Amino acid sequence: MLQEISDHKSKGAFDKVAEDPPAASVVVRPVEQPVGLESTIQKVWDCIGDSNVGTIGLYGLGGVGKTTLLTKLKNMFSTPPNDFKVVIWVGVSEYYDVGKIQNRIGENIGFPRSWENKSVEQKARDIYGILSNKRFVVLLDDLWEKVDLNEVGIPEPSQENGSKLFFTTRSLRLCVNMGAQKIFTMNPLAWEKAWELFQDKVGDEALNSHPDIPDLAKDVVKRCGGFPLALITVGRAMACKTTLEEWNYAIEILKRIAPSAADYEVLSLVKFSYDNLPNATMKYCFLYCCLYPGDYCIPKKRLVEYWFCEGLLNEYDRVSDAQMQSDHIISFLLNACLLENGGEIHGEECVKMHDVIRGMALWITRECEATENNFFVKAGARLCKEPNVKEWESVKRMSVMENKIEVLKGTPKCPNLRTLFLSQNELQVISDGFFQFMPHLTVLDLSRNLRLRALPKGISQLVCLECLDLSFTGISELPIGLKSLTKLKMLYLSYMHNLRKIPQHLISSFLQLQIFRMWWSGCGDYPNDDNVLYGSNEKLMEELNGLQCLNILTIHKKARFV
Repeated sequence: MLQEISDHKSKGAFDKVAEDPPAASVVVRPVEQPVGLESTIQKVWDCIGDSNVGTIGLYGLGGVGKTTLLTKLKNMFSTPPNDFKVVIWVGVSEYYDVGKIQNRIGENIGFPRSWENKSVEQKARDIYGILSNKRFVVLLDDLWEKVDLNEVGIPEPSQENGSKLFFTTRSLRLCVNMGAQKIFTMNPLAWEKAWELFQDKVGDEALNSHPDIPDLAKDVVKRCGGFPLALITVGRAMACKTTLEEWNYAIEILKRIAPSAADYEVLSLVKFSYDNLPNATMKYCFLYCCLYPGDYCIPKKRLVEYWFCEGLLNEYDRVSDAQMQSDHIISFLLNACLLENGGEIHGEECVKMHDVIRGMALWITRECEATENNFFVKAGARLCKEPNVKEWESVKRMSVMENKIEVLKGTPKCPNLRTLFLSQNELQVISDGFFQFMPHLTVLDLSRNLRLRALPKGISQLVCLECLDLSFTGISELPIGLKSLTKLKMLYLSYMHNLRKIPQHLISSFLQLQIFRMWWSGCGDYPNDDNVLYGSNEKLMEELNGLQCLNILTIHKKARFV
């Protein structure tokens, strides 16, 4: 046999047994057309061919165009020639989380979602194993503190590997601490470019509606300080202003912005766009988006459903009818540049907030309209335990999603709480008394807590709850006590791999239910014991048929029901 193998080998040509892999597939990100950044973009791009430069820092104030430039740079890698095998974009934001950065890199490399359950050390080894054998580009947006590349698993860019690391930050010192061989300082736009950008956003109709408006518009531009984000948002806010009175009033408002700390000035300028939103409903819907972490892709469908349950879309009683109003709101916020297109995640269209816009929204909820909104947002803030009980007392909307909280053991008194985001933590236990004093809670998101095996008995006291999201949790059985949630309009049971039991007549008790989503991904074992689960969905269908308000139904073909 060995001789036969040797004969076969002697007749073969094994110089090349596989084709080289194609260049990195780059997903083009939506981006504002950069104005006044062309020369800087070219200088940064020239670093690609400089073997002595591996780490490049982009430094500047918030709203000056750093993310726009970095996005444009990433999109340039989508066109040949491109010798890089991997191109990775990661939004870091204020709270640096190693695991979060690793998960974003894992998505780009192609690791399965289950890979995210590994430890930081294991993921670092896996990432390093892939990137150390490839020429890569990593783009880190919005750094607030030094990122330890070794801890993440990113090999140090060098002449030998020919790889590149680009990052943006508001701190010049951080550029030095990150070991940048090249630092580009991004300054506000010069007058000519600022005026060009503003004209583009306002449009000819407004500028030509009166012969005196162009001069007033130039005054507005001067007060925007050359910050692209301010020019864009203020410009879009003025696009529908066609009278001298409106322009003079805008100038008076802008005059009140104190030229103190630069970041504060930008926030105040951007707030001008928020103040010009046409109604309170649109303002509330906009502020709701700041409950999500920085650089978070917010699924539009889920956002609209939350708005609906919150009563923000109060013109309609059915979520399907509210779709037209919500489409108008999202379109208006996109046109006002208060939201950005976030592309698609798992087939769902998303929106996101620029970090400065989100900072402005949080600032509004804290200082400008605190008595009305009472937000508490610590999303992605690396919390390891629940917030202090006293902090819950006056809060209306709370988000502590994307943290590392394992146990909720307190009994917070929350007479005003309507929204509670607890998703993407490491929850294992919720005490029975935790939900005891939340009489008006309307939206509860517990999704993506894979280690959460059971719901507390006290959840039955949330009699005003309209939306409950248990997707991607480890819960094995729904308690019969959920029957008391008679106002429930939306129930999400997606990708609950461990779900073995739903009591009969539970689903049929939700007479107000409009949206029901339930499916199993096909991962792991799903029992076939007829004493536990039925082999068909007939009983589920019988119960769903009795729900007169049901409007949106998604059931995976492998889902089973007790």
